[in-house]
Amino acid sequence: MTKTLERRAKQREALVIAAESAISAKGLAGLKSRELAAEIGVANGAVFNLVEDMDELILRVGSRTLARLDAVLSAAESGGAPSPAEALVRIAVAYCDFAADNLELWRALFEHRMAPDKPVPEWAVEEQMNLFRHIYHPLAKLFPTWSADELGITARSLFAAVHGMVSLGLEQKLIAVPVAALRDEIATIVKATLRGLS
Repeated sequence: MTKTLERRAKQREALVIAAESAISAKGLAGLKSRELAAEIGVANGAVFNLVEDMDELILRVGSRTLARLDAVLSAAESGGAPSPAEALVRIAVAYCDFAADNLELWRALFEHRMAPDKPVPEWAVEEQMNLFRHIYHPLAKLFPTWSADELGITARSLFAAVHGMVSLGLEQKLIAVPVAALRDEIATIVKATLRGLS
């Protein structure tokens, strides 16, 4: 790698880290290219020599968030009794904890909208879909006769139920639920769902 490319790679990494810090502190609304440029020591226009646009920058930050979430879910999946049902409860509670501990970065994963007529890049879609394996694999052990389509639909539905509870539960409004109570409710819902599916 030439010195120019190496410097550009370091600047790009610094830009993504600075953007991550800005989103963590202020949410997506706090992401300003001029402030990021000043923070990493480049001209404002140079930001878009490092990334194509703000969409790509937000997706790169999201990629880092998803990697950390993946590690948390992997630890939850393997961090207790091997029962698939218990693993799914641990995964759901770990998702809640991750969202509470990384609130603005987690919100950014779902609040970001690409520019009109601009699709989400395939690499970003693959990273998102890869996380469903944490739900899919335990479900496949619980329901070995189910087809891949049935397992996929149930995995997405179970995620949607847990995500909805987390999203509403962490709202900074009257409906906010204390995280300890939210964790218990999520565990109860996952257990009840699995009993119903059985």
